[in-house]
Amino acid sequence: MIINGRSASVYKVDSVPKEGKMNYRFHLEKYKTPSSRHTCPACGQKRIFVRYIDSEGSIKFPNYVGRCNREQKCGYHYTPKQYFIDNPTEKEEWNALPILQKQVRENVEPDYLDQALLNKSLKHYDANNLFLFFQSKFGCGVSEQLFRKYRVGTANHWNGSTVFWQIDQQDRIRTGKIMLYEPLTGKRVKNPHSHITWVHSLLKQENYQLKQCFFGEHLLHENKSSPIAIVESEKTALIASIYIPQYLWIATGGKNGCLTKDNMVVLKNRKVVLFPDLGAREYWNTKSLQMLDLGINSIVSDYLESRASKEEIEEGYDIADFLLQKKTKQMSLHEFVAKNPQLQQLIDTFQLEPVRDKYHFPNV
Repeated sequence: MIINGRSASVYKVDSVPKEGKMNYRFHLEKYKTPSSRHTCPACGQKRIFVRYIDSEGSIKFPNYVGRCNREQKCGYHYTPKQYFIDNPTEKEEWNALPILQKQVRENVEPDYLDQALLNKSLKHYDANNLFLFFQSKFGCGVSEQLFRKYRVGTANHWNGSTVFWQIDQQDRIRTGKIMLYEPLTGKRVKNPHSHITWVHSLLKQENYQLKQCFFGEHLLHENKSSPIAIVESEKTALIASIYIPQYLWIATGGKNGCLTKDNMVVLKNRKVVLFPDLGAREYWNTKSLQMLDLGINSIVSDYLESRASKEEIEEGYDIADFLLQKKTKQMSLHEFVAKNPQLQQLIDTFQLEPVRDKYHFPNV
């Protein structure tokens, strides 16, 4: 899939407020002392980087949101506008910010992307960092089967990036979230900035009416019997579906992604288990109550809280962090094949697969 995007580190926006103009909510920090100037995340020059601040004091931007004063030699400029475009699921007041592309209004038909975009992305997995991580853990066959089931694609906005398509029950493509991961660790790339953006934003479709849906929602009509497990992260849904296949795993795309009453409707008449990240249980309890009001049979799992250490709680672990500590039969087979490559021919010839592990959680 070819998506021609912007530079990974330089964003220049004409409407950026000038430093010191206090009529803007978000503005560059005024000079006070040398300590109010920081190291540039792009060029590494000290005491040259100016960060954006919120005049209302309610939003604290990451340290990479700002401008390098070396305009000619560096030119790095990452604005609040770009931060919100790249991180639309953050809890900041999306609808209160006129600079952002707003979610679709109630009773307005959402827009959809061309199916051809998705189809073109379902290849080049050898250049997809997240796929390479999955392959190192679970083997190529299991990983490719999983990526095709969830229709996870490859994007070239950043070298090695992954696109998680949001496909609704009618197989319509709402959007795609592009993210970059480290191939060895499977962790998100966050330096010099968080590498997240959206297909509909890169295509610059004017007045695009976005209404998100669950990642993996297209699987609901294919599997109508399994209980549904909901997590925040798309990567977590993929990992958990390998370890715990008795559930149908879908993701909200973030704490405040698509876990809204409008989106919950697709879960009616299904049994649902919510698996919040550590530290987010209270918020997800309220979402479970909303589901009950809609007639959805749901519970919030305490699997993580009952097993987590103090350090894991502070790190905000999710269920994938715990599951990856366990070696599956697929992982053992992959390691064995790596040591005995000729075994792969036998597996392919007879289409052999290891018996899947099963982890048991409370029934709903």
